[in-house]
Amino acid sequence: MVVPIRSLYEAHLTVRDLDRSIAFYRDVLGLPLATVIPARNVAFFWVPKPETAMLGIWAVGTAPMSMKLHIAFTVDLPDVERSVGALREAGLTPHFNGDPIEEPIVLTWMPATSVYFDDPDGHALEFIALLPDAPRPDLPIMPLSRWRAREN
Repeated sequence: MVVPIRSLYEAHLTVRDLDRSIAFYRDVLGLPLATVIPARNVAFFWVPKPETAMLGIWAVGTAPMSMKLHIAFTVDLPDVERSVGALREAGLTPHFNGDPIEEPIVLTWMPATSVYFDDPDGHALEFIALLPDAPRPDLPIMPLSRWRAREN
């Protein structure tokens, strides 16, 4: 190990329409816009507040091909739970592996509960909260209600 890493500070995504994506990340997700650099077709957002972490979005134009990437945002457990409804109210489809979901799922090997949704360019975004339980890699991914029922 060269130096001990404490956390991820910055991530980047490519987008087709910078203005559309600025509106999505600012107005739908509520991330503070740090700066826009028109000459470079890039915008930077603070995640979730200044000097904590950063997301850069870069316009790539009208190319018919694009990469679809993944970013997860750590949120509190009650916020993951209410995110399914909040995402639907915002016109987004909460999903796991592309299949719509009715409630958060539990990644049992961690364990963590999460909800996936897509940005306007199809990047898979995720709200995730670690659970205080012991990891159960022997169990399949399951809905949060089933995870909780398993404990009773």
